[in-house]
Amino acid sequence: MRVPPRIERVLFDFDGVLAHYHHEQRIAHLVAHAGAEHERVREVLFTSGLETEYDGGRISTELYLSRLGEGIARAIDEDTWIASRMAGSHADTAVLDQILALDASLELGVLTNNGLLMARAIPRIVAPIHPRLEGRVICSGALQLRKPEPRIYTLALEQLGWDATRTLFVDDVFANVQGARSVGLHAETVTDAASLRQVFRRYRLA
Repeated sequence: MRVPPRIERVLFDFDGVLAHYHHEQRIAHLVAHAGAEHERVREVLFTSGLETEYDGGRISTELYLSRLGEGIARAIDEDTWIASRMAGSHADTAVLDQILALDASLELGVLTNNGLLMARAIPRIVAPIHPRLEGRVICSGALQLRKPEPRIYTLALEQLGWDATRTLFVDDVFANVQGARSVGLHAETVTDAASLRQVFRRYRLA
C-alpha cells in the first residue's frame, strides 16, 4: 500500500469547494440595486469579458467598478460589489465543519480565480473558518494569472512560504488540479463534502 505524504498545509479553491456560487443570485442583487435589466447586468459583467479581465489582474479595482457602473448606469462602490458577491455565494457548511475538525497544526489557505475584492468578501462568506485563513487568501487578480496556469501555484507558494511537497491543493476543476500537480503539489478534485472527506482520509488528515 502506498504511504501517503506528510501533509502540513492545505490550499483550497473557493467557489465550488468552500462555497456554492450562483451567478443568477448575484445578478439579481445588482439588478435590484441599479434598476437595470437582468440581461444587461449579465452582459456587462460576464459576456463582455469584464469579470475575466478583473480576475486575471489585467485591470484595477477602480477601473473594473467604473466600467461596471457605467455599463449598468448606476455607480457601484466596493461595499455594493461585495454585497452582491455575498448574495450569490453560500458557504458549504458541511465542508466548513470538516475543516474546523482538522488538526490545529495544519496551515490553511485559499487560492481562487477571482479579483482582488474577493479577499474582502471571502472572510465574510466563510466566517467560521476565517481565523484559520487569516492572511492566506490569495486571489488570481493579485498574481495577474489564473488557474490552471502552472506559474500561479508557484507564486502562491512563494507568497505563503510553503513547500509544494508538504502541501495539498483541492479544487473542483480537474484542469486546475492538473496545473497544481505540474509544479509538485499534491492535488485532488473535490466537488462536495463527501469527496472532501475521502481526500482527507486518503491523506490521513481526518
